[in-house]
Amino acid sequence: MKKLAIIAAILAAGPAFADPVHGVWKTQVDDGNYAHITIGNCGEEICGVISRTFNSDGEWKSDNIGKPLVWGMNANGSNYKGGTIWQPSTGKKYRSKMALNGDVLKVSGCVGPICKKQTWTRVK
Repeated sequence: MKKLAIIAAILAAGPAFADPVHGVWKTQVDDGNYAHITIGNCGEEICGVISRTFNSDGEWKSDNIGKPLVWGMNANGSNYKGGTIWQPSTGKKYRSKMALNGDVLKVSGCVGPICKKQTWTRVK
């Protein structure tokens, strides 16, 4: 009974244990489009899914909504590494890391010596 009470208390306090990177992030424009990425846990790792998409005309329903954009991230303070990021405009996947500073998330992905970087902002 005591274990059940402890588990219930942890579940009730869930948001207090949320990683600071959890939430919705706006990507930079890539190939004329940008997205909102919802970041949370996937098991023990951090992952992000495309939740909304936008182009120059406003919001639109891309076929990419619901697809994972970043996965396999491991937290180390405000830095995240060991993950993979997918670039929808090219279909390529890159080794990825992220660095959180308040409401700004620096995201980078590399294949060999070639790296791409973006700065994402938290959606309020």
